[in-house]
Amino acid sequence: MIRSLTRLEAPNRLRMLLALLAVAAAAAVLAACSSSGTSSAGGSGNTSTSSPAAATTGNLKTTTIGGATVLTSAKGFTLYSFAPDTPTKSNCNGACAQFWPPVKGSATASGVKGTFGTIKRSDGSTQATFDGHPLYTFAADTAPGQAKGNGLNEEGGVWHEITASGAAAPASTSSPSGGGYGY
Repeated sequence: MIRSLTRLEAPNRLRMLLALLAVAAAAAVLAACSSSGTSSAGGSGNTSTSSPAAATTGNLKTTTIGGATVLTSAKGFTLYSFAPDTPTKSNCNGACAQFWPPVKGSATASGVKGTFGTIKRSDGSTQATFDGHPLYTFAADTAPGQAKGNGLNEEGGVWHEITASGAAAPASTSSPSGGGYGY
């Protein structure tokens, strides 16, 4: 009887693993497909692709997610900071910037107390900052109001939502961590 149960559990585990891999692969394909071939109207002249959630020059806004008032793009996508960054340098480039698209150009947000600025990225483009934190969106946030990247330890550091006060939002206990970019 125990041998029979073990034999039944092994194929189920394999099916679960294959299903998880299929979901992760599908999410990666969707993220890659949705980030190609589009550019914003006022583009920065940058030839790299960007996520539809990526913010570009313009006004930001705030929304409440998980009890914290956070900065979002004009379309409502959560903005993040990367712990290894400095007030003058982004440490998310190359493949990192594909999963964590930088907010290009300058930005402002009505009613938000704090200092908006810009930095020059390693590729020569301009990235918006808030209170000394370079700003990013997250490719796995596929709809406004999501914060799947908050608390993730990816690309050599921890990612946090940017609160309207400029402080890092506490990591959600339900946020995934480890490889896979929260997919």
